[in-house]
Amino acid sequence: MPNTKAVGNTSEAAVLAEFVRLGFPVCLPFGDNQCYDLVVEAGGRFLSVQCKTAWLCGRKGDNACIRFNAHSGGFGPADSSSNRSRPYRGEVDLFAVYSPDTRKVYVLPVDECPITEVWLRLIPARNNQQRKVRMAEEHTLAAWAASLGYAESASASSPPAVLAATGRS
Repeated sequence: MPNTKAVGNTSEAAVLAEFVRLGFPVCLPFGDNQCYDLVVEAGGRFLSVQCKTAWLCGRKGDNACIRFNAHSGGFGPADSSSNRSRPYRGEVDLFAVYSPDTRKVYVLPVDECPITEVWLRLIPARNNQQRKVRMAEEHTLAAWAASLGYAESASASSPPAVLAATGRS
């Protein structure tokens, strides 16, 4: 079984690198006592980000989806007082999720996610269901950045707000 701390560190590093590659200013908290892993400046706001790792899943082994836990910690024995799981709602703005299988980063607002697991479809459902289906491609970091007006390219190393503030465009 892989070391979960190492897996988390790898995902956090991938998320950080991708935000930086797209030109977002990123702040890292000192220590590890915060409920967020990093803070991203976007659209004139500071957004707290919880990094997660997604893994392949799907019915009958088709790997049609990736999923991640939308809560911290885990569950203890059957005694509910030992439940160490805690949802992030109200504490963090965004999930930034790295999938080692797709090698992509996905971004979702925490308040739009369930508090247990989040599934993102990699391929359309066989029955063509579209309601309440999250397509992974619609939630990539690049798609999220584009929705805010950020260019996806390493040459666009600074977001528009930073370029305007420095007199460069």
